[in-house]
Amino acid sequence: MMKLWGGRFTEGTDERAFAFNASLSYDRRLAAEDIRGSMAHAAMMKKQGILPAEDCDAIISGLASIAKDLAEGTLKIDMSQEDIHSFIESTLTERIGEPGRKLHTGRSRNDQVALDMRMYVRGEMSEVDAELRDLQKVLLDIMEANLETWMPGFTHLQKAQPVTLAHHIGAYFEMFTRDRGRIADALVRMNECPLGASALAGTTYPLDREYVAELLEFDRATGNSMDSVSDRDYCIESLSALAMIMMHLSRFCEEIILWNSDEYRFIEISDGFSTGSSIMPQKKNPDIAELVRGKTGRVYGDLMSMLVTMKGIPLAYNKDMQEDKERVFDALDTVHDCVTLFTAMMAEVRFRPERMERSAASGFTNATDVADYLVRAGVPFRDAHGIVGALVLTCIDRGISLDELPLEEYRKLSPAFNEDIYEAISLKTCVERRVTKGAPSPESMREAIARYRAMLAEEDAP
Repeated sequence: MMKLWGGRFTEGTDERAFAFNASLSYDRRLAAEDIRGSMAHAAMMKKQGILPAEDCDAIISGLASIAKDLAEGTLKIDMSQEDIHSFIESTLTERIGEPGRKLHTGRSRNDQVALDMRMYVRGEMSEVDAELRDLQKVLLDIMEANLETWMPGFTHLQKAQPVTLAHHIGAYFEMFTRDRGRIADALVRMNECPLGASALAGTTYPLDREYVAELLEFDRATGNSMDSVSDRDYCIESLSALAMIMMHLSRFCEEIILWNSDEYRFIEISDGFSTGSSIMPQKKNPDIAELVRGKTGRVYGDLMSMLVTMKGIPLAYNKDMQEDKERVFDALDTVHDCVTLFTAMMAEVRFRPERMERSAASGFTNATDVADYLVRAGVPFRDAHGIVGALVLTCIDRGISLDELPLEEYRKLSPAFNEDIYEAISLKTCVERRVTKGAPSPESMREAIARYRAMLAEEDAP
């Protein structure tokens, strides 16, 4: 078996140590990035005259054939190899002979691994961004269809004020917009090419690092060779962004689970995203939402694991850093699954506007609007607050809502009340009066939706 580092050693590696050290079982997913990076490296060496042009051409052609065979499944990865880099280099040498042994000129596995991982994370985080964008499109459709679907807004899980379903869903649209912003920020910082840093101190060969960066669609080459091979900030920053995405999904799922319960009955989740009970035939469980909520802790764990791994590592590369891959791969796989499944589930959720409106009409969600009514009549807000509190107590004693309380009871506490109080505190009026930016009125929400649509359309522009 070919080892990239075997010349120094006179004895074989203990089988247990080899298995413990090997990473091929998981870094095999970096094959495409490894081949692409090696082709760019070979093209640069040809340009710089570091190797004969015919050797570089043979390397590039051989790597292309390996990529093709892996994609078509005609080449199987030899799992006895230490890592994906060893497998590709040994396969290349088997195919083209001596030129394959020259590929590693001017580079180390340290900068090679750093390059592969950056390219992989860059691509996967861009895919997560696209998946979030698909989710936002579904949320926008729900918002547009529910501008006048009244529902209670909550604080402390207590009914607070009436809002609309469009407004409530819009809060999550904003969260996912921030998530996408964090991804964009992380992509800017990770988009520097480490290849050419070699083991830690660069190389004596006349590499053109900026040319390689250009070939591989990086903004620039990294600025310090020691940092280039030992930096995993982009992994941690990506994991942090992924953890935030999962936190937002988990909050949303918590509400979906509550809304789906018999106590709320605000929604019905499609059969395709529910399961039943093995013993209770009436059950229809929101398992997908519960699993997304549960998997949030998994991604948090990946982030914390990576932070702890990196916290005590001196410069430059250390083998501890091999732990980055499983943590990042797991988090990315989890977020891909959760976002796409959640999007599909939300596209099929059936909302129950009548149930939402009935819930909003109870629980004194219009109490603040009674106070605002008094303020508009010249009553100081603090006095109005006390008056409405007393009115609520009266309603609680009688088991009625503010809408049902007779006018004479209102006027006992303040002569400022007139017949128009009932219109002023209807759900429709309560919501439609809230016209400030970001508020739930249909007018405000139409402006918000137009702004969101324009944002997504701008992304589509060439």
